Amino acid sequence: MTARVPVTGAIDAHVHLMPDRLMAAIRDALNDAAGWEITHPRDRKGIERTLREHGIERYVALPYAHEPGIANELNTWVLDRAAESEMCVPFATVHPEDDVRAVVRDAFEAGARGLKFQCPVQEAAPDDPRLDPAYELCAEYDRPVLQHAGTAPMFADSPYVGVDRFRAFRDSFPEVRACCAHMGVFEHEAFIDLAREDENVFLDTCFSMATVVDEYVDFDPARIDDTVFEELAGRVLYGSDYPNVPHAYRREYEGLLNRELSSGAVDALFRDAATRFLGERPS
Repeated sequence: MTARVPVTGAIDAHVHLMPDRLMAAIRDALNDAAGWEITHPRDRKGIERTLREHGIERYVALPYAHEPGIANELNTWVLDRAAESEMCVPFATVHPEDDVRAVVRDAFEAGARGLKFQCPVQEAAPDDPRLDPAYELCAEYDRPVLQHAGTAPMFADSPYVGVDRFRAFRDSFPEVRACCAHMGVFEHEAFIDLAREDENVFLDTCFSMATVVDEYVDFDPARIDDTVFEELAGRVLYGSDYPNVPHAYRREYEGLLNRELSSGAVDALFRDAATRFLGERPS
């Protein structure tokens, strides 16, 4: 039997929605790099069917441009898919070698709700000055940014990630709401400390809090204590990384439901933190 997230209005803040050829290429790269076999659906309807089965009512759709010149088309594709859906909250992306200001402004004007950067894949650290126009527009349009800024699962040697690069970005753009994916693993303690200091820093749980994460990387979710979810309630977002995960969807949230969290912290984790990150008013 499928367990359901027991929160009305549950939001998955980290879902990948991209054209089929691009999604297939990403999965091939993950298989080559980590030996992951991923069999989840790649199309919007299939992705949404799984999310609904697990009690998710909305999700944040995250694209990323791995090379210059494709962001405009990719952003348009995501926005078109969102227009077909009652669940999809579309984000946009831009490559640092693009006309960053033009691409991001076009996406925001067309309805994109935020930006996604896959820092190591895009070879652009959070504090890369080429991205400054994007952050300036985030501030102007009150749009958040979600970044893969930590070293997990396979980027420990990448110069484009790490808490120092993320902190430098925060120093320059403190007004921009920014989420570090994967709880900042493997530098989770430093990212959690930064979230304690900076009310515009968010973290998401994807992959790092899965009950099977230790089968793929050297990390135990128990390293992050329940008190973190209580103390940072409203700034830790549930995310799954679906559909590009090598395990069943429920593995992403079942461990979180088994924690000894207050009802307020659970509501924040599965819904309210995402609405705050998106700049929405609480329901």
